[in-house]
Amino acid sequence: MGYRLLLVGCGKMGGALLSSWLARGVADRVDVVEPSWDRLPEPLAGYAGLYLLSGASALESEAPPDAVVIAVKPQMMDAVVPAYAPLANDGSMILSVAAGKTIGYFRQRLGDVARVVRAMPNTPAAVGKGITVLAAGPGVDERQRTLADRLMQAVGAVEWVEDEALMDAVTAVSGSGPAYVFLLIETLAAAGRSAGLTPDLAMRLARQTVIGAGALAEQATEDAETLRRNVTSPGGTTAEALSVLMADAGLQSLFDRAIAAAAARSRALAE
Repeated sequence: MGYRLLLVGCGKMGGALLSSWLARGVADRVDVVEPSWDRLPEPLAGYAGLYLLSGASALESEAPPDAVVIAVKPQMMDAVVPAYAPLANDGSMILSVAAGKTIGYFRQRLGDVARVVRAMPNTPAAVGKGITVLAAGPGVDERQRTLADRLMQAVGAVEWVEDEALMDAVTAVSGSGPAYVFLLIETLAAAGRSAGLTPDLAMRLARQTVIGAGALAEQATEDAETLRRNVTSPGGTTAEALSVLMADAGLQSLFDRAIAAAAARSRALAE
């Protein structure tokens, strides 16, 4: 069964979701509210069932959509969200993919009747390799949880947390996580240059090593610790490097501090 959806905001994340929904046949109809039509991905123009609407015409539709997916930037929320209170009152699920905006934020602006699911996706969703964590607010029923799950599975894996407070840690680990991996590529390449490699070769080696290790981790049945041990010969070069990275003041300590800082910032932004 396809769904009828209203997508508010078609930037990078909204566009990635829309492309995947249409390609996979998730929705029978998708209405799109996007003030900057030139941002709409070009291939989408030919899809049957895609309707480009203004905010007013979206609210005048003959029947409420199954879900209103809000994908505008957080700083635009105050101006955009209140207009969709009538649809929330009519039973449409509100699915937010905006970082830092709590379920309470939406219920304050849409009313206590609003059934809100908060999503924290990450940027690999653009290539169908994202990970999204979902948290459901009061009143969200099993049908709506299934719908939210299906909508976000279109761009990658999905997990749920029952305690919304965990979304700050989720944001710090997976929401911001791609940046940490890109930094790893940069840092590994810089270390290669320091060891005598040319800049181009160092970057190619670093980039492909991370790509390959990620693919291996995705396909392997073993956990990450086992995979690490499998490439670490006692007394070898890898073991020598890991003795530095795994020292008391090494990588784990740095990541503990980094994740704590990001989670604290996420809480501050939400407040």
